[in-house]
Amino acid sequence: MYAYAESHEEAQPHIALVHQNTYFSAPVLLRIHSECLTGDLLGSLRCDCGAQFTSAMDKISAEGGVLIYLRQEGRGIGLINKMEAYQLQDTGMDTVQANIHLGFQPDERDFGLAIEILHDLQISSVRLLTNNPDKIDAFSQSSISLAERVPLIIPSVADNQSYLRTKQEVMGHLL
Repeated sequence: MYAYAESHEEAQPHIALVHQNTYFSAPVLLRIHSECLTGDLLGSLRCDCGAQFTSAMDKISAEGGVLIYLRQEGRGIGLINKMEAYQLQDTGMDTVQANIHLGFQPDERDFGLAIEILHDLQISSVRLLTNNPDKIDAFSQSSISLAERVPLIIPSVADNQSYLRTKQEVMGHLL
């Protein structure tokens, strides 16, 4: 496990988990995962984050690889704003509309941080576990080769069908 922060005083650094059986000479299986306290830790079914995290960890445990855990809760708007967005979603807004209503972009995350971490780990080629086109695009401007996109498909449940539909139809996720 490696921690990355702007300074040693930063209380919540980004994390890179590197499996001991990772072979850096071949494209490395990679998951860039943004923090989701409600999904990752509390098991919320409102999103697919916790299930994606678990599935990615299972795949990386089986074949080696890296999981980069970015501390960008709520698509980069933070936990408190995410909770306000949840309240707006309960009134009928989708996740994108709620973020915009709160004065944010639909997605405020910076995946360039993951690219910097990969450079530090001296990884030059990846097989990216993602459905998010923004994560794929982050590699188009970098010197790290995207050898393959590996779909990370999580079956929907009643509580997240609308959320997943928004991710697919509005945000272009490859579901």
